[in-house]
Amino acid sequence: MKKLIAVLLTVLLVCGAFAVPSSAAEESEYTDYPVILVPGYISAVLYRTDAQTGEKIIVWDDPVAQISEGGDLGSVLPDLKTYISEGNVEPLAKRLSEGFNRIFEGVKCNPDGTSLYDVRTWIETAEEGNYAALKEEYPDGKHQYEKGMMDAIGEKIGDENLYVFTPDFRMGAIELAGDLREYIDGVIVHNNKLRAEKGKAPIGKVNLFAVSHGGQISGTYLTLYGHEGKVNNAVLTCPALGGAGIAYDVFNTDVSFDEVGLLTFIQHGFMMDENIDIFLTAVQLGFIDELIEALFPLVYETIGFWGSLWDFIPLEQYEDIKAKLLDENINAGLIEKSDRMHYEIMSRDGESSYEKGFAAAREAGANIYIISGYDNKIITGMSVSSDAILPTADSTGATVAPFGERFADGYTQKKETGFYQVSPSMTLDASTSYLPEHTWYVENYYHGMTATDEFTHSLMEKLLLTDEKYTVNSMAEYPQFHATTNSSHSVWAAFDVSKEGYVSSEDTSLVIKNLSTERKMIVTAVDVEGADINLHFKPFTLKAGESKEIPVKGEIPAVSLKNFEVNVSYFFESFTPIGGRTFDFTLMNGEAVSYDENNPFVKADESFRIDIVVDEDVKNILTKDFVSSLLSFIYNIVTKLIGYVMEIMSFLG
Repeated sequence: MKKLIAVLLTVLLVCGAFAVPSSAAEESEYTDYPVILVPGYISAVLYRTDAQTGEKIIVWDDPVAQISEGGDLGSVLPDLKTYISEGNVEPLAKRLSEGFNRIFEGVKCNPDGTSLYDVRTWIETAEEGNYAALKEEYPDGKHQYEKGMMDAIGEKIGDENLYVFTPDFRMGAIELAGDLREYIDGVIVHNNKLRAEKGKAPIGKVNLFAVSHGGQISGTYLTLYGHEGKVNNAVLTCPALGGAGIAYDVFNTDVSFDEVGLLTFIQHGFMMDENIDIFLTAVQLGFIDELIEALFPLVYETIGFWGSLWDFIPLEQYEDIKAKLLDENINAGLIEKSDRMHYEIMSRDGESSYEKGFAAAREAGANIYIISGYDNKIITGMSVSSDAILPTADSTGATVAPFGERFADGYTQKKETGFYQVSPSMTLDASTSYLPEHTWYVENYYHGMTATDEFTHSLMEKLLLTDEKYTVNSMAEYPQFHATTNSSHSVWAAFDVSKEGYVSSEDTSLVIKNLSTERKMIVTAVDVEGADINLHFKPFTLKAGESKEIPVKGEIPAVSLKNFEVNVSYFFESFTPIGGRTFDFTLMNGEAVSYDENNPFVKADESFRIDIVVDEDVKNILTKDFVSSLLSFIYNIVTKLIGYVMEIMSFLG
């Protein structure tokens, strides 16, 4: 039951980010500015003071633990039995909501968005939030959010130069941006005291490392106050700048879990080598969907007036949800605050839009960078390109194709930026981003998981801890578009010379890498679909972390702006031994193919070649029988063998 509650809270509160240590960027010199972590959602302990005794009473800490300890979970078993026997989820939702509302009464807000009770954050000042002080005061790791990455940063610049900002996450981003402004001033004063003790000159700036909701707070701060010149570097990882699709799905009570996407999200977070999703593609979470839809209206009075949750509603859905759930008189104060956030800051036409604010902050000396995921579906059902929680378009300002489709071959980017900024999959146009030259996109990178991908972690550290002014073209090892190298995806591929995801006449081979840290892999087939590119391939073995080059046979086609795919099939030393991964590439080797303006989008190709030769009904049956991946694996090998036979016949003929 505790696991069930954890899933519910993840959906309802847009929380959770895996924090796994990863290797760091190799640097000899680091910034002299202190770093402030602005963490993800619900990363704060909240308390109120008892008016009679003066005792501090915790009202928000570990939500799962609070429900487990404060709720009578055993009482839900009869209602769970009722659901199983009768399919009626209402009694169970009612029982859970009663416990939830009782336990979290202390974090309720008034209809105008203000706190019902006098609630404060446990960590408030820069002195309290100093990382060295936190480690000394709380050796168990309490209040040390994103601990793996923060510890790695602390090793480079010293824990005394690290700070954690813990906001009252219930409030709206504009209010929290003001709180961050005060906190930054406090950090500068506190850090200068520490510097004076060491005989070092004072500083007047900080670096911001922001995650998810922290990205929305930091982005709003930079928009409203960045012109004050108190930020040196700001790295926003998977920032909720324009809201969260998962919040819309829940507020709209239209939840439809993407089971495979959710499981892949978990695999990604724990960096699991096994492809366990192939066994669970037929497991349906309809029960969870129904429970969330029944539960949310019953807990709405407890969390529904949190300004932060309203700031999570993307601009394009905001008016519909506002009309559905808010009263223009009763909720006037909340509406006023959220309207300002949506129409002045989120909107590209707003008086204080992100673009305008970022430009002013950059003019004042700030280096602002964004790292975002794309080409994942929202796990609660919304079909848009995302990092599984946040729509990529809302998070970065990029133009994206409808989910499951891509721009047609020959597509040219909407804005001329001086270099090509369309993703290899042709699903994303980065030229319209808030920061076109300073935003990196990682395909299949999942929300809040910077630590689980060496590329994103090392990129974050380089951008955060050095004082160079980087662009997406500054570092060959960090291209603007990158296919995640999280080990849960098992294998990675790119051509040897061109920027990752693209190919030209300069390329002579395809590089395949085993992403596992301990398992051996046999690559059984590598097939090119959509372009006349031939490879000198025969099956080979890769040790953990090993790479191999497959020579290109013949010439690269002399065309540009044409998408094609490379399918890699492999056999793994694992209890899920078979697998495959598809990589998108764009040909950049000559005259651009003709673009059909009347048909701007085409269907994105399927992940496996078997999908091309079976219809939807058959594919659904295969999925339910857990054999689709196996047949895809076999199909790729058989077609490769047929290719060998055809080559021999051609040679003999």
